[in-house]
Amino acid sequence: MGPAATMGPAPLANPYAPPYASVFRERDFAWSTEPGSASIVGAVGYRNGPVRYSCSGEDVILTPETAWSRRRMIILYGSDFSAAVPVGVVRSRIPSAPNGDYVRFVRKAKCDGDNHFTFTNLPDGSWFVITVAKPADPGADTVALMRRVQTRGGRRFVSLN
Repeated sequence: MGPAATMGPAPLANPYAPPYASVFRERDFAWSTEPGSASIVGAVGYRNGPVRYSCSGEDVILTPETAWSRRRMIILYGSDFSAAVPVGVVRSRIPSAPNGDYVRFVRKAKCDGDNHFTFTNLPDGSWFVITVAKPADPGADTVALMRRVQTRGGRRFVSLN
């Protein structure tokens, strides 16, 4: 999926989402603060045609899935499953995304020189993995990559491509 595939106006919020999806509720995120035995080991392998992308040195964000964060992903990325969207498009959608004090529930890792990242001690649940990937070709757009991942004990491998 290339960046052009997801450009356009910001998607509408899901009309079937529960009413509380537009309200940040700290208690919905509480499960994500518990220690667990799960881990996510990931890699960025995104390409747009012949252009390779890298997340080297970038933060990789792990956001717990709740009704509120799922709604936010749909607004920002046009999906609550997986997306590759030009960073400029995502930034233009931020004012319409719901606000909330979810930062303390977000985990961060660094993407290494080989485009790999790891999160450990995670409880079972669903998460959104998000990072920025820069093109090897300076003429191409930097993209924001997002993917929903579910942990159930043990190690989960994920590729953002």
